[in-house]
Amino acid sequence: MGVLDFREDARRAFDAMRAGGIAILPMDVGYSLIGATAPALRRIFDTKRRAPSKLNAMLGNDALVEDLYLLSDRGRDVLEAITRDYDLPLGAVAPCRMEHPFLRKLGEDMLTRSTKDATLLMLLNSGNLHAEITRLSREHQVPLFGSSANLSLSGTKFDPKDIEPEVKAIADILIDYGLMKYHPYRASSTILNIETLEVVRVGSCYENIASILARHFGVALPPRPAA
Repeated sequence: MGVLDFREDARRAFDAMRAGGIAILPMDVGYSLIGATAPALRRIFDTKRRAPSKLNAMLGNDALVEDLYLLSDRGRDVLEAITRDYDLPLGAVAPCRMEHPFLRKLGEDMLTRSTKDATLLMLLNSGNLHAEITRLSREHQVPLFGSSANLSLSGTKFDPKDIEPEVKAIADILIDYGLMKYHPYRASSTILNIETLEVVRVGSCYENIASILARHFGVALPPRPAA
């Protein structure tokens, strides 16, 4: 018997968010602040003091990729190489089906805050809890959006004890798994446009992702910026 109950923890968090609440969730790339309704997402945005240009990210999985993304053959191969073959987390950006009923549930205001130029950012392959809660999201057709559980520009939090009190205060549920997997990077997911291969953000596992693209696709990503 394991020490963590991913299915039950995901169910509790999902039920809270579906009812309009906010959850702090453990992801391999750090703790995330997630909601399923427009009021919850506005509260997340306001509490974090995010710049208007910042977008929400969606919790996604392979099935939601198939539902929502419009991928070329190369884009699909790149995505599968990173997240399936090499089993790495990724913030994937790609063109999406803007009129898909799953996305339209957000409403126009939140859809505008969560997409840009008809592209959508999904966090993929970020741990067991992530896998279970994204399964519930698709099964019940409830999109889950948000961002990292921290005040803007204060850095990703990999341990709940480091999350600011004002961020914790808006959460209806916090799933505490202690220190998360990719904490040595001190950064959330690498974000990559799957079609253009533009690096939107250098983050966890960036060197691995760059190696995959160079080795299998002949694409050289820029080096990680000096600290």
